[in-house]
Amino acid sequence: MASKKYIFILGLISLLSSAGYSQTTPQSDAGYDWRDSSKISTRNLPQQSEFLNNQYPYPARPRDQWELGIHGGVPLIIGDISPKVLNVGGGISFRKAINHTLSYRVQYNGYRMKGRDYRTKNPSSIPGNVVNDPWRGNYGGTNNPFVGNYRTNMHQAAFDLIFSLNNMSHFRGNPKTNLYLFGGYAYSAADVDVDALNGNSPYNFSSINYLRPRSDTRKSLKTLMDGSEESNAGVLNGSRDNALPFKLTSKNWLFRHGISAGGGMAWKLSNKVNVGLEQRFVGFMNGDDLDGLNLGRSSDIVSYTSARININMGSSASSVQPLWWTNPNNFIYNELNRPEHMKLPTPVLPDADGDGVTDQFDMEPNTPAGAPVDARGVSRDSDGDGVPDYKDKELLTSQKCFPVDADGVGNCPEPACCTEMRTKLDSAIANGGMGGGNCGMTTLPSVQFRSGSASLSRDAQAVLASAGAQIKANPTCRIRVTGHGASDKRAQQLSWDRVNAVIRYLVERQGIGEDRFIFDYGTEGDNNTVDLMGTTEEGPNSVPAPHPNLRRSR
Repeated sequence: MASKKYIFILGLISLLSSAGYSQTTPQSDAGYDWRDSSKISTRNLPQQSEFLNNQYPYPARPRDQWELGIHGGVPLIIGDISPKVLNVGGGISFRKAINHTLSYRVQYNGYRMKGRDYRTKNPSSIPGNVVNDPWRGNYGGTNNPFVGNYRTNMHQAAFDLIFSLNNMSHFRGNPKTNLYLFGGYAYSAADVDVDALNGNSPYNFSSINYLRPRSDTRKSLKTLMDGSEESNAGVLNGSRDNALPFKLTSKNWLFRHGISAGGGMAWKLSNKVNVGLEQRFVGFMNGDDLDGLNLGRSSDIVSYTSARININMGSSASSVQPLWWTNPNNFIYNELNRPEHMKLPTPVLPDADGDGVTDQFDMEPNTPAGAPVDARGVSRDSDGDGVPDYKDKELLTSQKCFPVDADGVGNCPEPACCTEMRTKLDSAIANGGMGGGNCGMTTLPSVQFRSGSASLSRDAQAVLASAGAQIKANPTCRIRVTGHGASDKRAQQLSWDRVNAVIRYLVERQGIGEDRFIFDYGTEGDNNTVDLMGTTEEGPNSVPAPHPNLRRSR
């Protein structure tokens, strides 16, 4: 019967085990919010802080609930006597996680176990060092055969280390089942009694016909025996309390050390409750006397098959469910799928010509350094004349002047006003220079500008203040203000801006009439200098900006 029971149990666990592996939950996180520091113990908060600040790669372990278990089932003794199958056992347990795969459990088990053999044994088979043996004492004198039996009441305390087998997975989230193996230590106290006497006399077991079917033999033995279990079982060497550091005055109980091992499976009903089946085996040291018959051959083994209901205890607000119900890979795989905490490096994209457009999108990857480009990395051509801006000496050539030459200069004739002014200038130079005539000022200072700037520095303003005094002292003189820079459009416009800045300062800050100035720009010379020269010649006191879009000041 016992062997059939184990075959049934193993088959059931195997079936449920395969079903348990196929059950998954579509969890999208680690079973809890890893940002939630309320579920982290005080001692682990420094690690959690470093993790959240990307200073440490591992999150802190969260607080997790512990498990209260209540169980009941069928215990039996595997020994020298055939056990009764339907015995009764039960108990309570407390389980706590060490990590995701390892946990520990303390457990109390209480058993009431019976057994009666269907075979006879000879009293001479019992070793002589078994003390106070009721079988040898009552049946040995006549050397009559006897049928062994027992009633064992046992209290057991156990400590187990439990190894979860299926919560760590690379292919699913948190498990719905917990398949586990365990091993540990058991301490047991047992009261073993046997039914050796019919009243005060031995039974006459020879009246039983043992050749009939086993079921008939059992019925005959049940009819013959009164089931009183009136006698204490014998004990090897008389040692009942060899698991205690002291001797007991009562000799009715056996105290034994044991090693336990087994396995089980639990099915999750909710985040608070799960149910399970478990099989436990306990082997005892010096424990061949737990079934009422010691033949000195091997230790008895207690088997306990139980059904369990387990409840997670602790606040869900400050603790997560026990770690064996959580897949430790959840955080890793979800972070890979949708990074929220990953410390990603700043991407570096190649830009061979340094124009600000990466090579992947650059339509002109060899643009010269400093050349202005558009969003595609192509050199700008502001006037659309086919000459890029960095080569174009006339940035805004009118389309009426197309086609242009290789420098981007159009083919339109010079305006009449400019021709007239140039003619007068040439005439003045031919008649004695720009500083000639009846003007009494022969020399005036030049104004220096910073490279690329049209703003007057403090030194430049001081020079102009001194020049202003000379100009006021010579009211018959006109002043030619000449700016240099003829190489390209930008230089021309910057020359115009500087001449305009000088004239504006002398008119507005020194109070000199604007009609006394001749506006001259774009000539050859030092580009960062504006020259002041006294003259009696005529000339325009204002000229339109040549390239308004390039003006430095308005």
